[in-house]
Amino acid sequence: MKSIRLKPGKERSLQRHHPWVFDGAVAKGGADPGETVRVDSADGQFLGWGAFSPASRIRVRMWSFEQTQRIDAAFLHERLRAAIALRDRLAIPSDGVRLVHAEADGLPGLVVDRYGDTLVAQFGAAGVERFKAAIADALIELTGCTRLYERSDTSSRKLEGLPEATGWLRGQGESAQVLTEHGWRLGLDIATGHKTGYYLDQRDNRGICRDLVQRLNLGEVLNCYCYTGGFTVAALAGGVSHVVSVDSSGPALQQAAANVALNGFDAGRCEWLDADVNATLRRFIEQGRQFDAIVLDPPKLAPTAAHAERAARAYKDINRLGFKLLKPGGVLLTFSCSGGVGVELFHKIVAAAGLEAGVDGVFLHRLGGAPDHPMTVSFPEGEYLKGLVVMRRP
Repeated sequence: MKSIRLKPGKERSLQRHHPWVFDGAVAKGGADPGETVRVDSADGQFLGWGAFSPASRIRVRMWSFEQTQRIDAAFLHERLRAAIALRDRLAIPSDGVRLVHAEADGLPGLVVDRYGDTLVAQFGAAGVERFKAAIADALIELTGCTRLYERSDTSSRKLEGLPEATGWLRGQGESAQVLTEHGWRLGLDIATGHKTGYYLDQRDNRGICRDLVQRLNLGEVLNCYCYTGGFTVAALAGGVSHVVSVDSSGPALQQAAANVALNGFDAGRCEWLDADVNATLRRFIEQGRQFDAIVLDPPKLAPTAAHAERAARAYKDINRLGFKLLKPGGVLLTFSCSGGVGVELFHKIVAAAGLEAGVDGVFLHRLGGAPDHPMTVSFPEGEYLKGLVVMRRP
């Protein structure tokens, strides 16, 4: 077994079972991409087993901290079984479920979502790439599904020195799927949609949106970065009179309109804008328009903490514009999926945006990802999705 040795003082994070070793922590040693290595402290003490990645700044992603553990197909099978069993216990009220959430499930770089009887997997690191066949076989066995589609086309693949890879790994079928959540039906495409086809992490927040607009008897909603209309459907299900949905992707808007029709809502209650969100918000302000509820769910603006300062300015700007468009007594549902922007920083950004807009508000809820996208004690960096619900004071 090949091994690497850390520099003095760099063992502390692994002693807390953090799953990453950065390149700057390594004193010596190496291996082939994805090969399992023994990780030792500077004085030669065993720390754990991990997958080596010579191309990535995350030089080793840890598999296990048990010295007697063998990293093989049986090990991966057990990790997958435990991850799937957790979702069974959670009893997620949807047939669109995240079965494996990478580091949080002890499988660094691996994401697996289930849409009905179809699995979609992303292999985002060298270690899981090396075990791809064994992982695919285990997933089919453990879930009873017969189809597994690969969506290994994320930016993390490039950082790992891996090429993009997409297509059917097991079985064949249509890429168009329909999931059910909160009693709604939502169409998606696993081959072309964002992530593995849909934003399953926002499932609970879509339910909260529906409940809020229903309880507060709100009328008109603005849904920005609407993608395929999950929050649009949620608002319509809550009984709002009209939803304006904005996105810069024509195909996403077409799917969003199809999702509205799929759930039997009147198309006349919807307005679709294929446009830039920032420009649209500024135009609405000039027109004097205001809304009872606004959803701001922008794409990732800060993948790491190094990007946080620039991202903070962008988040502040769109939230400032959102506050200006919010009616007194209305609610703003605002989100960040940037791992480099923490919960407290995001709260400060939104508060500052309200102050600049001259708007006072009450924070009603702090939101996060759905429970099938867990964050662990040893890996707090896993908390990437955060949200706030703010009510503007009358």
